[in-house]
Amino acid sequence: MIFPDPVIGIAVEPKTKADQDKMGNALAKLAEEDPTFTVRTDEASGQTIISGMGELHLDVLVDRMRREFKVEANVGAPQVSYKEAITSEYTHRETYKKQTGGRGKFADIQFTLGPADESFTGEGLQFVNEVVGGSIPREFIPSVEKGFKAAMSNGVLAGYSIDRMKVRLFDGSFHPVDSDSLSFEVAAKSGFREAARRCNPVLLEPIMKLEVVTPHENSGDVMGDLNRRRGQLEGIDERAGSQIVKAKVPLSEMFGYVTTLRTITSGRATSSMEFSHYAETPRNIADEVLKKANATS
Repeated sequence: MIFPDPVIGIAVEPKTKADQDKMGNALAKLAEEDPTFTVRTDEASGQTIISGMGELHLDVLVDRMRREFKVEANVGAPQVSYKEAITSEYTHRETYKKQTGGRGKFADIQFTLGPADESFTGEGLQFVNEVVGGSIPREFIPSVEKGFKAAMSNGVLAGYSIDRMKVRLFDGSFHPVDSDSLSFEVAAKSGFREAARRCNPVLLEPIMKLEVVTPHENSGDVMGDLNRRRGQLEGIDERAGSQIVKAKVPLSEMFGYVTTLRTITSGRATSSMEFSHYAETPRNIADEVLKKANATS
């Protein structure tokens, strides 16, 4: 079974040294139970980041950590899990050369980087090897693919991951002594960073599918609030004397929504939310997100 990637993350810090060891154990057990919950350490800050499918999901898990595992932790502000995508093609030649006395390093690749074909199913790298005539020996081709795959976890805008892209490797050269697998892997990684900047990279944000059950007299306020949150109304249904407002809303606009909904409907409306898809972030919002992300990295 395929589970969706987490869309929101928060930093958690143990309050005491005693909590530190218990927290690692608690998080490991919770992640084992729930495949949509992930734990990682942020390389830049050293913080422990827990990620899940929404604000409520993480609130429940932090509460379980306190109650079941007796771990007290400080919890940071929620962070949206953005992604990056490349939208156009660019052909590039990358030569990796290093001479440090004795045997050197050498790899030379020519490739076109671009978005994955629509016919390409699933996620990941669509790698097309069109090298002929042995300009790159066959045993080095998997290393080139490995380098591009690894590079996808760290996009060029702000280090967010890329889900899908296509690489067409069509030429290159090698040195009979200095070339090895690692050299070709390094060439692919550095070639990606050079080419991806020229492939019109964009920032993608998670869009949530929202359903609000509200009395008729409050539906206008509910829809007005969703408009202010960049929501796209998808329809209104009737159910047992209430109105069901359906919309798609960016996750970044939904923090604290339950409290706001309670306020504008005097506690008479309820909502449910689940992940829908990723979509390109509007330019003005993307600029803000990237400015903030690059300032902290």
